[in-house]
Amino acid sequence: MHRLVPMNRMSPRSLDFTTWLGRLGLAAAVALAGAGAPAQARVRIGNFCRVRGQEETTLHGLGLVTGLNGTGDGANFRPTIRSLASMMQLMHSPVGSGGIDEIKDAKNVALVMVTLRIPPAGAHRGDRLDCTVSAISAKSLLGGRLAITPMIGPFPEQNPVVYAVAEGPITLENDQMTATGRIHGGARLVEDFVHPFSEQGKVILVVDRDHAGFQVTQDVATAINEYVAFQSGGVALAKAVDQRTVEVAVPDVYADALVDFVSQILGLEILETQTRPRVVIRERSGSIVIDGDVEIGPVLITHKNLVIETGTGAGQFVPLDAQPAENPKLKSLLAALKAVHLAPADVIDVIKALDRDGKLYAELIIE
Repeated sequence: MHRLVPMNRMSPRSLDFTTWLGRLGLAAAVALAGAGAPAQARVRIGNFCRVRGQEETTLHGLGLVTGLNGTGDGANFRPTIRSLASMMQLMHSPVGSGGIDEIKDAKNVALVMVTLRIPPAGAHRGDRLDCTVSAISAKSLLGGRLAITPMIGPFPEQNPVVYAVAEGPITLENDQMTATGRIHGGARLVEDFVHPFSEQGKVILVVDRDHAGFQVTQDVATAINEYVAFQSGGVALAKAVDQRTVEVAVPDVYADALVDFVSQILGLEILETQTRPRVVIRERSGSIVIDGDVEIGPVLITHKNLVIETGTGAGQFVPLDAQPAENPKLKSLLAALKAVHLAPADVIDVIKALDRDGKLYAELIIE
């Protein structure tokens, strides 16, 4: 097994800290590093990045459910009758001279869509996974059992390979949604379904959207380049492409040890970068979630019989922020509004108005 060795045999932590000090011109501050200043948090790259190609994949199948208590599709849904006739043909029990009309009264059969989700890590032959079953026309799948159904790839026109077969008794998870159910361990892989994690000699790292940012991807690329400097002869192998993407060229020595290489770069740490704060509003429940220390601009708020002024000291009716600051905090405004018993719907209206006027210094998300 190979191990990446940074320049001068220093750990990634030491390299990051020294480089950071050098860029700010504070090399002399090293002697004061332990003088009581709080350490900035560090975070593993693997905690907020994924390797492109390691995504969840969905397989689909069209099958028949039998054993229903008169809640199937019946004669009015001809696709089910045709599918049943085809299955009987495959089971060497074809319909007689009367054709599909012989089985038109089979009310305990339903045509269903079967869905199987392959996890990001992939699945191997013999693995059993849960699958979901959704009726196309039937009123209820209660008491039904899925007949053997082939599960094909996400793009059946391009790659009609059967990766799994599904069958088994259906469990309804919601009494109010009887047309949808689940088969626990009902899908068995008959072919390996492995997601590639290397593309043309490169590993592509994708930053989670909640952590996306130019500074984040640049910090990730810098940490990787410093760590592999010895192996690459000082050549930068990692490049920040945009706010969410970092391309990493695989060193020749790791051409046959990709897993080892990926595990090492995902285990590197960087200083936690502050992303843009967010305010999430869930209107149905009236809840407000503040991510970060959100500031608001100077503004005079008049809402019904309430007047609050921010940014020029204490308001006329309710003080906002006793601490001297360039901009008041949203949490202080919310505390003031709570103190005067403003209804949640009115608080949400105030936040929306701040956002419309450009006085909310955060991303507003309404769910």
